[in-house]
Amino acid sequence: MDDSPNTMVLAIDGGGTRCRVGFRNGPDVIAIETGAANVATDFDGGVAHVIEGLRALALRSGRSVETLAQLPAFVGLAGVMSSDIAERLRGVLPFSNVRIADDRPAALRGALGMRDGVLAHCGTGSFYGVQIAGRTRLSGGWGPVLGDEASAQWIGRAALRGALKMVDGRAARSGLASLLLDRFGGAPGIVGFAGSARPSDFGALAPLVTDCAARGDALGRHVMAAGARAIAASLVSIGWVSGQAICLTGGIGPHFGPYMPDVMRADIVPPEGDPLAGALSLAQDLALEVTG
Repeated sequence: MDDSPNTMVLAIDGGGTRCRVGFRNGPDVIAIETGAANVATDFDGGVAHVIEGLRALALRSGRSVETLAQLPAFVGLAGVMSSDIAERLRGVLPFSNVRIADDRPAALRGALGMRDGVLAHCGTGSFYGVQIAGRTRLSGGWGPVLGDEASAQWIGRAALRGALKMVDGRAARSGLASLLLDRFGGAPGIVGFAGSARPSDFGALAPLVTDCAARGDALGRHVMAAGARAIAASLVSIGWVSGQAICLTGGIGPHFGPYMPDVMRADIVPPEGDPLAGALSLAQDLALEVTG
């Protein structure tokens, strides 16, 4: 079998917000979306959403679950941060020919295709990746407590901290800060919310921040500029040099474009595809390896 689009493959891309299960047969792709699939925070829930998507895909494609499970498959799920977790997944998923990784390689392949460049993927969480001459390196993705700089949840947290600083008189007045204080019923409400909020709850505030920043709000712009600085430093640390493509992806990533350094802004390009497309491409790689 050569590297042909006629190869049937299966791919799964799962993160903290959703899980997508895709089947490619020639040029045709069928995709199903289910709930979150972060196996570090909810292993059983993530597996359940993968199985749910596989069953729905079987119905839509007219093939049985057993038939789909025999196809070369790439499974990329948030939270697969060790070989132990990957082997645990291998034991409970029905696939017979599968490669299991976290969700970062699929996002990198989807955005860059086979070209050289770097990726800053900023959704609910965040990570960075570089691809040079077919070799890849990944950075970040360590979760909301220890990492995920410039992610949507990071933006939400930073905006709430800024609102509290305004209450203290340590920051100038801001329309965004006032909106947040009104939404949560003042500083005590913000503190109460933060005590029990999930990363996705913080992330839900990010669109308000980006909107206010675009309209010139001082706090909004401060938060977005800080995120852009974190992205720029991370991309340089993994090997970006001027002239290499930069993809800003995820729900919040593209919003950082106007705040990036001038030398980087000139290299920002649209992604070639999404993470599911990347997962399907990686499944194709597996199919080729198996057949030689």
